[in-house]
Amino acid sequence: MRTVNGWAAQAPGSALAPWRFERRDLRPTDVALRVTHAGVCFTDLEHVRPEPGHERPELFPLVPGHEIVGEVVAVGSAVTGLRVGDPVCVGNIVDSCGVCEACRDGDQEFCAEFPTLTYGGRDRRDGSLTQGGFSDEYVADQAFVYRRPEGLDPAGTAPLMCAGITTWVPLRRWEVGPGQTVGIIGLGGLGHVAVKLAKALGAEVVGFTTSPGKAKDMMELGADDVVVSTDAEAMARQRGRFDFILDTVPRAHDLSPYLTALRFDRTLCTLGIVPELSFTPQALRFGRKRLAGAGSGGITDTREMLDFCAAHDLTATVEVLPVAEVDTALDRLAAGDVRYRFVLDLTS
Repeated sequence: MRTVNGWAAQAPGSALAPWRFERRDLRPTDVALRVTHAGVCFTDLEHVRPEPGHERPELFPLVPGHEIVGEVVAVGSAVTGLRVGDPVCVGNIVDSCGVCEACRDGDQEFCAEFPTLTYGGRDRRDGSLTQGGFSDEYVADQAFVYRRPEGLDPAGTAPLMCAGITTWVPLRRWEVGPGQTVGIIGLGGLGHVAVKLAKALGAEVVGFTTSPGKAKDMMELGADDVVVSTDAEAMARQRGRFDFILDTVPRAHDLSPYLTALRFDRTLCTLGIVPELSFTPQALRFGRKRLAGAGSGGITDTREMLDFCAAHDLTATVEVLPVAEVDTALDRLAAGDVRYRFVLDLTS
């Protein structure tokens, strides 16, 4: 076993503190990487500080972190394409069954047997609990370890492994590109990356926000226009404007005005993890609109996303904190005090 150091919550709601634990010895196709940076996702906050009634004590002690960047320090005997010293990154899934329809199609995130999560999951071989990237080392199968393109800032790359791939997949699935007008709802960790990606794909990008104060930020990120969604008159003027709308807001809200804003026979895709969706059926039916969902991405999509970001020098906009300030990051994330993603420096 490989003894490593991490930052763990010992129970739901507890602060994160240094914890020494063991990772598996390398299997033939495994890669061990020294973690240099790890993004702080809202999912990390939800796992460590769950809402009452959503606690999962069986997952603790828990090391969060599924936006991982580092360099290879060891490889298994059958690893090909990666060697010690290579810059790499790992996202939010680290294994899948490999044989179901989704896996065969390259959509490992929708594995019929459920993918193995980077933390809080069960290893498919030995049943052990996976621990995340808030640690000095991570071990994963080579298929889920991605080469980080040269030139991409490592801290800014970390959130691409969750926020980046989660927004990239629907933008590509609905063929966003030149000549299209695309709406991005929300300006958080996902939304700000979506604005950058949609603009780089060549679309006219319009940001929707509830806060007039964020209009300038959206424009600086690349948006061509900003609509304050709490302004009923401004929203009414959007009727039939959009070829595609991507909703990144992680809380319940009414989708009806956005469905109305779609052109005929177009799609609104929602990414936010919310308990229920609210919309007026007539807004969906009139104009043959489509409401879709997406989440994360598989191996092929992740590689494509990283190559695209390298070609366009595109990374997340981040604030880097030393790992010892992880609870500060979680506190500020809970308060919405982040532009636009926290990344922990594991070398500090």
